[in-house]
Amino acid sequence: MSEISIRAAEPEDAEAVHAILRCPGVVAGTLQLPWRPLAWTREHYIEGSGSGEHHLVAIVDGRVVGHLGLSVLPGARRRDVGKFGMAVHDEYHGRGVGTALMAAMVDLADNWLGLRRIELEVWADNAPAIHLYEKFGFEVEGQAREFAHRAGELVDALYMARLVRTPIR
Repeated sequence: MSEISIRAAEPEDAEAVHAILRCPGVVAGTLQLPWRPLAWTREHYIEGSGSGEHHLVAIVDGRVVGHLGLSVLPGARRRDVGKFGMAVHDEYHGRGVGTALMAAMVDLADNWLGLRRIELEVWADNAPAIHLYEKFGFEVEGQAREFAHRAGELVDALYMARLVRTPIR
């Protein structure tokens, strides 16, 4: 496969990110709905909703093939915590795109934002995603039964987190 590059999302990436979010595998693997207007994608996944939003895209051969959004929590007592969501175009699963996005996000969180904790929710039956997150130090902290609807069924989710263990001074 060609080289994967990661950069900040730009306004002109909105249509490509929108196409990724509409892929059947992405809809099944995330909490996305299959039909959202482009304006919604632009607002929520490109422009962000504040200074605590960081949106990355993965590029292969000039094509946007993945998106990762990291949100730093705004509360005073949790401002060193982030949550993220990620989507990779169905045609690029298993080709290192998720790994590249995760590596960039962890570098941003650890070395630039000073986050001590990163959280996520993942479908309990999404073994490839769970394996990827575990590669980056995420651990299961709990399970939410009947977490959300997916294709007409209630599906469980796992709560996972990665902690940077630094001494409090």
